[in-house]
Amino acid sequence: MTAAGPAASPKLPVALTPDPTVLVLFGVTGDLARRKLLPGLYHLAAAGLMPKRYQIVGTAPAESGMDQESFAAYVQDVLAHFGRRELSNRVWQPFSRRLRFVPSQPEKMQDLAQAVTEASAEIKAANRLIYLAVPPDAFSPMIKAIGKAKIATAASRLVIEKPFGHDLASARALNRALHRVFSEAQIYRIDHFLGKEAVQNILAIRFANGLFEAAWNREHVAYVQIDIPETLTIEGRAGFYEATGAFRDMVVTHLFQLLGFVAMEPPDHFDALSLQSTKRRVFLAMRPLDPARVVYGQYRGYRKEPGVAKDSTVETLVALEAWIDNPRWRGVPFYLRTGKAMARSALTVTLGFRDPPRHMFDRVAQQKLGESPNELVLELADPGQVHIPFLAKEPGPTMTLAEAALNFSYADSFQAANELEAYERLLHDIMLGDQTLFNGASAIERLWQVAAPVQANPPALLPYAQGSWGPKSVQQLVEPHRWHLGDD
Repeated sequence: MTAAGPAASPKLPVALTPDPTVLVLFGVTGDLARRKLLPGLYHLAAAGLMPKRYQIVGTAPAESGMDQESFAAYVQDVLAHFGRRELSNRVWQPFSRRLRFVPSQPEKMQDLAQAVTEASAEIKAANRLIYLAVPPDAFSPMIKAIGKAKIATAASRLVIEKPFGHDLASARALNRALHRVFSEAQIYRIDHFLGKEAVQNILAIRFANGLFEAAWNREHVAYVQIDIPETLTIEGRAGFYEATGAFRDMVVTHLFQLLGFVAMEPPDHFDALSLQSTKRRVFLAMRPLDPARVVYGQYRGYRKEPGVAKDSTVETLVALEAWIDNPRWRGVPFYLRTGKAMARSALTVTLGFRDPPRHMFDRVAQQKLGESPNELVLELADPGQVHIPFLAKEPGPTMTLAEAALNFSYADSFQAANELEAYERLLHDIMLGDQTLFNGASAIERLWQVAAPVQANPPALLPYAQGSWGPKSVQQLVEPHRWHLGDD
């Protein structure tokens, strides 16, 4: 650990400084807390974005082997491995003094409740942020135990990870369990994709620029693609993946949420009420999915992964066609795709614009460029890019068209001093009490309604080679168009 620290953080507006808060992290020894939550809170502290007074109370089952004496050393090791900035005494020393650990079980939370009460009194904090970084099957028992132990107060905020149920019935049951202890205004259903700078930039690019918003509709757009391929396999997560699959893990969560951002009407304001209501109207206008327009794939070798059943029918790839029946998008197909062990990793939204007539141009040039649609491509993987391919005259004595492009890169255009990773941005929003980038109960339940036909009648599972773009039927799904990301 070095003695030198980062430069002093700029003084922030009062509105960006959260009130004193006790953060209670369930599952603090788990993968999510190690990789994202603890490093994220440390980075917020280094950036001057934590409350002036706060305490972090970590908890996990006693069999984790963790105790109060070893917790600070554990967190320091986590930050050394997963933190985005070098540990410094200036930040670490005050941060470490705010760390507590109390073991707990759903049936035994008295010690945790006492520690949280003591921490609240010590820093004079009414606010409590309760984060369930635990497996989905633990949500309901944990919520019931939190209520019974009186850890939750009227000033508490509960953060719950996806998946929010596994179908409509379970989502409704989970929401009922949540509402027995917390009001809807206290619940933050987190989808970290919505915290990405580049995802929020969808709203900025579209609604702040007449050049794009004027053409963002069925009159000009022929199709929309939301594409999240991954080169990674399941990487030892067989227990989770066998119980979830790509459809539940990615489509009903990340991809549908991105669709809501892309397709929404202009919100009145950038606030929770406006964004959640306009996004929900998109979901209400979605047709239930047609299983005949859905492709399921499984990469070859998946059944040989440790912990995977030899006859597993779990999908590792999904491609589908969705429709939004409203005046802006009626007749425009939305193509969604995600998969493991694919040709490349990306997070891309593509709007394909309708081709104008090109009768005035040379027929040969027309044939040569006929497979290159006019597109607006939003690369949302950090740090984010915008790519606009178009046709221009090639220099020379004849009117010959050639492909050109305009490109914008966040990394080349802005300083990253204020950049926050998705979890960091969302944790800060929760401490501020801002639900703008979070999901409401009714929207979640509506998405499970849209997904229900596929869950009731899943398509046949098709094998695909690792490092490919999936089965041939994935390309056939979008014909006569093509995927922006492909092997052509």
